[in-house]
Amino acid sequence: MSAWKPSVTVAAIIERDGRFLFVEEHADGRRVLNQPAGHLDPGESLVAACAREVMEETAHRFTPEALVGVYRWHHAARDVTFLRFAFRGRLEGVETGRALDPEIIALHWLTPGELAERAALHRSPLVQRCLEDFLAGRHFPLEVLSKDFS
Repeated sequence: MSAWKPSVTVAAIIERDGRFLFVEEHADGRRVLNQPAGHLDPGESLVAACAREVMEETAHRFTPEALVGVYRWHHAARDVTFLRFAFRGRLEGVETGRALDPEIIALHWLTPGELAERAALHRSPLVQRCLEDFLAGRHFPLEVLSKDFS
């Protein structure tokens, strides 16, 4: 029996004036909405991965400040389980002219209501769940992560 190995991902919950930053991207053969998110690279910390993914997908410098939650989701069609670490934090600026990851179609600043209206476009149920947890005030200090993982 082979060892179960979930795909570890990070996501950023970024709020500005009541709106949240989402990427519209190509995934699994369709257009979807997601928080800026991506996979953890070998040897990379979770915090560094989150900052990197935000830069690659949005050209924004982002500093994670707290952990919103840890989420597990099984993508049945691909038989892959994702373990997502979602962070909240602050934007530090934008690198104008920086090319975004090729799968990114557009960036959107959406209210929670606008995101809910687009539920059919969510990449996974975690998109809504992470936002709801953020809005409920759920967050934990980064120190809850082992130094090996932060």
